[in-house]
Amino acid sequence: MAAAADKFARLAALKPTRPLPARPAAIRTPGEEDVLGRLLGAGVASNPFGEHLAVRNWFSTPEFSEPSSTTLELLSRTRDESIARKTRAALEDPEKWLFLDTETTGLAGGTGTYAFLIGLAWWDAGGLQAEQFFMRDFAEEHALLHELSQRVAERPVLVTFNGKSFDWPLLENRFTMTRSIAVPKLEAHLDLLHPARALWKLRLGSVRLVELERHVLDAPRLGWHRENDVSSALIPQFYFDYLRGGPAEPLAAVVRHNQMDLRGLAALFGKINTLLSEQTSDATEIESLDLFGLSRFLQRRGESDRAHSACAQALEIGLPAEFRPQARRDLAQMAKRRGEHTRAAEIWLEIVADGHDGIHACEQLAIYYERHAKDFPRATEFAQLALAKLRRQRSVSSDPLLAARCARLEQKFLHRLSRLRHQMNTVGGVARLLALSRSGGKS
Repeated sequence: MAAAADKFARLAALKPTRPLPARPAAIRTPGEEDVLGRLLGAGVASNPFGEHLAVRNWFSTPEFSEPSSTTLELLSRTRDESIARKTRAALEDPEKWLFLDTETTGLAGGTGTYAFLIGLAWWDAGGLQAEQFFMRDFAEEHALLHELSQRVAERPVLVTFNGKSFDWPLLENRFTMTRSIAVPKLEAHLDLLHPARALWKLRLGSVRLVELERHVLDAPRLGWHRENDVSSALIPQFYFDYLRGGPAEPLAAVVRHNQMDLRGLAALFGKINTLLSEQTSDATEIESLDLFGLSRFLQRRGESDRAHSACAQALEIGLPAEFRPQARRDLAQMAKRRGEHTRAAEIWLEIVADGHDGIHACEQLAIYYERHAKDFPRATEFAQLALAKLRRQRSVSSDPLLAARCARLEQKFLHRLSRLRHQMNTVGGVARLLALSRSGGKS
């Protein structure tokens, strides 16, 4: 009952914010001569630094997704625990979240690159409020950055897709170059590219937002389509053409592209939140490769029990043949780390015949039988098998790097075999002495 009350309290906290609170910017209807403003359905916003276009829309989808504590802990976990705690504390209040995406005059960044369109969005009334700032020429940049500074002051937690590497460093640079508008201070910055890459790269290859929308988010169900979307590579040229007196119509497509990126970003968080939450839906509803990606992500975050479960489920559902050996290898290594040595050995036995991981499987089995089962003959058998596989691999390869690696491993296995023979001789000698003592020293 308390959990339900807390949920409704959270929804109440995200009540409609429209009309927007009073801000320095004043909005007026664009004049007849402002073709672009009228085409976009924008208002002309003015503040102490000048004017720019502002486009505001509210979308019922994607719906607000309550961030689970598990998700926030996993996404904010770093080696520096003090930073992790501070970041998580900021993330725990979704009222402070600000989704951000920019369209720029170049895709490489640098001091000569401008963000001519800044798209922002935040949770509002269970849906998504979007606000986009457009500069009609470079003279409007200060006005644009001033408005962004105001929004970040209100919501200092950024959520982006590759924004840590591109969007925010570019904007920080533009703030610095104004010499009059301070760089806004962030409380946290959550970049969804990295978890998305971990979760879906195995299945999709490309984890561009448009690919994630098509294959992971089901964008048509959420209410938007990319069929006539503009290519990101063409966007800078459309803007430069407009500045030279070209048509404004292509920029309407750019603004719509930016809106879809913002909505896709918010929907992507919802999907990641569902996967990382401990209350994940039935595993049979999740692609096996997504489960395998989830397992590897959880391993890197130190969640060994959940990683083991996800990997086992991925194998049970049925992974593509090229991923099964790696999944079995991961499962065996996780079982070993959990102290389940017999279970790990059972999995390594399944991998021995594999052309890629067979040598490693033989090595692990030699270790298991030597250290845990104390079966030295069996350990010797697998060490010899590994050595034979290694020499065969070395004989058919002309790669000098592989040859050098094989030579190092060969010495390692020869040393292991020498030690095992010594142990067997020692055990054999002890057994003979015991037998003599029992027989009274008679031969």
